[in-house]
Amino acid sequence: MDKSQYGRRDKLIQEKRHDTYKEWGKWPEPTVCTECGSLFQDGRWSWEKPPKEANRVVCPACQRIADNYPAGYVEIKGNFFKQHREELLNLIHNEEGLEKGEHPMEKIMSIVDEDDHTLITTTGVHMARRIGEALSRAYQGEFSFQYGDAEKTIRVYWSR
Repeated sequence: MDKSQYGRRDKLIQEKRHDTYKEWGKWPEPTVCTECGSLFQDGRWSWEKPPKEANRVVCPACQRIADNYPAGYVEIKGNFFKQHREELLNLIHNEEGLEKGEHPMEKIMSIVDEDDHTLITTTGVHMARRIGEALSRAYQGEFSFQYGDAEKTIRVYWSR
């Protein structure tokens, strides 16, 4: 009997990773976030004005902020950033406004100056990538990113 046709029996089964902040099912509609005021209606979060009878919850983005559990990390390095910090931060905040305007779950959590870089954390991977792409488009420099944890997190690097 040739056992090779059956394959290995001792292989590990990869369990699906659970994302606490991913919505598993729908919120009752309408639902409003008690922190940021975004509204869940018609299957998505928006900035529409909530009706008075709306259910109340803390949305996934605000829960990430409360838990200090970012999905995106943007690391900015280089003398160019130090010399043009305010200008670059204005660009970053403008990008946040554009992204958040259409997607309320995409927010900047914090901007922290470290010893040799500035670290921006975000509630979603799209916001982090958008910031990196905007910096690269506007100011060139070196831009790269790396997804982790089955694309539930992202690390973005930009320097010039």
